[in-house]
Amino acid sequence: MPGLASYMERYDHEHTSAWNKVLHGVGIPLIFTGIVLLLLTKWILGASLFVGGWIFLFLGHRIEGNHPAFFQGPIYLLVGPMWVAKEFWNFLSGTHASPAPNAPETKRNLSELQ
Repeated sequence: MPGLASYMERYDHEHTSAWNKVLHGVGIPLIFTGIVLLLLTKWILGASLFVGGWIFLFLGHRIEGNHPAFFQGPIYLLVGPMWVAKEFWNFLSGTHASPAPNAPETKRNLSELQ
């Protein structure tokens, strides 16, 4: 069974568009807040936030041109919020993941050094 790092890497690989990241950064917290409000019997507001959050997620995947990760397995319903928290932390702290060694920009930069 793959570890959390493997799931996070795959999730990150499927969420590269800046718009998709922004829409997930808004949509996933809306879904979570909607669930909490539904549990607190704030039905109309909770249901509205829940549905609105999913609309943001599907819109983001429409822009990116792929399917939501949870279609690959329900584990991604847990990975998504962790990924958003990681992205938010990276944004606040100013840290960004470096591009993969096989990324086109990295190959170009390496060839310029030689």
